[in-house]
Amino acid sequence: MLRVLTLSTLFPHAAQPTLGVFVERQTLGLASLDDVGLEVVSALGLPPWPALLHPHYAPRARLPRQEDWKGLTVHRPRFRAMPKVGKAQAARAMAKALLPRLRALRSRFPFDVIAAEFFWPDGAAAMHLSRALGVPFSIKARGADIHYWGARPGIGEQILEAGRAADGLLAVSSALKADMVTLGLPAEPIRVHYTGVDLDRFKPIDRHAAKARLGVEGPLLVTAGALVPRKGQDLVLEALSELDDATLLIVGDGPDRSALHRYARDNGLAGRVRFLGNRPHEELPRLLAAADVMVLASQSEGLANVWVEALACGTPIVISDVGGAREVVDRSEAGRLVGREAGAIAAAVRDLLAAPPAPAAARAAAERFSWDRNARELREHLGALVR
Repeated sequence: MLRVLTLSTLFPHAAQPTLGVFVERQTLGLASLDDVGLEVVSALGLPPWPALLHPHYAPRARLPRQEDWKGLTVHRPRFRAMPKVGKAQAARAMAKALLPRLRALRSRFPFDVIAAEFFWPDGAAAMHLSRALGVPFSIKARGADIHYWGARPGIGEQILEAGRAADGLLAVSSALKADMVTLGLPAEPIRVHYTGVDLDRFKPIDRHAAKARLGVEGPLLVTAGALVPRKGQDLVLEALSELDDATLLIVGDGPDRSALHRYARDNGLAGRVRFLGNRPHEELPRLLAAADVMVLASQSEGLANVWVEALACGTPIVISDVGGAREVVDRSEAGRLVGREAGAIAAAVRDLLAAPPAPAAARAAAERFSWDRNARELREHLGALVR
């Protein structure tokens, strides 16, 4: 029996049920294996009072400190996090708060390995906890932790220290592994660990009927992701201006929402754009399967789950040529890789609308991504660290 402690600040909870659903799904897959015991520690970084009363933090402060989440035992300890300032201290603060709790937990659940699911602050905190507890640890890189946090002064240095100290490292794509090496991490311990996709839930449906249920006529595009500059929804909106008869669904929320609303209104697009906000992950298959094209103009990615989920629905994708994009769009039926420029995005969409690939052909590009394979490979990786 391999006993795993999954450490992840990116994990869903009642206040943010779509947060880190890819981590949740991976963890459920690993926990389902007969020879794995697993518990989750999802620490909550919260500011001191009175900032704790802010609507952004108050719902998280009310979460239970331990709960059963879809059959997983999830611990939600708190650590002190200062908004905007003090971010570089987050990993040490997290480790300091967790250490006594993990020592107590080990008397009941003597975990063999710590699996950190993001480099910052999870991976750096795992390094401190590993040293204190004498337990090996692994860190999984997912994209923004390397491309964004890895470039932040005071944080990038801690990411390098943690990565060099880790017993094992994972990357969601070969491209991200290369970026980790460029950052200064050793190549030898990095294993590429692809995401999975639920092929029973994400599958082609009658697209015409699905559009009718949404009240859409003509071409339908969808983009999904946090509304932040890095995801490039502004470029997708600009491209929509060149696609006269298309409708765009924007799934997600974030600080750019107001600016994107204004752009749509000021450029005569409001009638062709629907801002759906954060939607339960269970709703995503019908939205992706209804679309003619999924578009995502990210500035950086590791390997976005929504790329694979759209393809599993038989929907081709138009994405920027970043991260593991070439590992997903490995055939013309999967879609097009483009520069982060509205004209290029619009041209690629027009190309796919003019000669759409058969849904089965687009789906074939996703069929090599499996949660079963993901779980088996993760079990093998973590087990080797213990041996």
